[in-house]
Amino acid sequence: MVETRIQTPSARSIQLDVPGWPGNIAGQHLDVRLTAEDGYTAVRSYSIASVGDGERIELAVDRLPTGEVSPYLVEELRAGDQLEVRGPLGTYFVWHPTDTAPVQLIAGGSGIVPLMAMIRSHETSGSTVPFHLLYSVRSPRDVFFADELRALAESPHLRVTYVYTRQAPPDWPIAPARITTAAIAADAFSREENPVAFVCGPTGFVETVADIMVGLRIFAPLTIKTERFGGK
Repeated sequence: MVETRIQTPSARSIQLDVPGWPGNIAGQHLDVRLTAEDGYTAVRSYSIASVGDGERIELAVDRLPTGEVSPYLVEELRAGDQLEVRGPLGTYFVWHPTDTAPVQLIAGGSGIVPLMAMIRSHETSGSTVPFHLLYSVRSPRDVFFADELRALAESPHLRVTYVYTRQAPPDWPIAPARITTAAIAADAFSREENPVAFVCGPTGFVETVADIMVGLRIFAPLTIKTERFGGK
């Protein structure tokens, strides 16, 4: 492990050097295995925030109080510690720079991580495919990659919109609330543009968003790819 960096009050990004890492596609994940002194092991999957070739990768982990692995990764992991990892994994929830359809990204909380890899891949490849990111978070301080997203949103090919569920910035025009049909419709591409969508977040969030998207009749069901998570 190389270093950790604060993302939110409960989350850290983790830089890892992985000898022999073959590179990964935006949206893939890996498995992390921890082994206790008594031999007990716990394995959890984490999305990869980085993308491309090279042996250094980035994860971003949110600490869950009841989790077995995330509290250790966020609170105890230090530079020089070693982790067991397996990957990259996954071929369904991925985006390639050669893809040409407009992309709707919708994230809930730490569900931004694989979508951030897609945004980074989009930027580094020079793709001009339109990207829309609709990001639902509790408050401004809970935004992952806040500075990077602010800079990347200057691109004419990326639009970033936030939905705050508990506390909004001063003078924010919309009261804090859960994501709504109106918010998704306002951010979505037109049906005629034949967009694809990637939705990632807690299970309830993903199911709600996917149902709304199908109901809007903008996205064909098979073009909505979802990834959900629970306790880690």
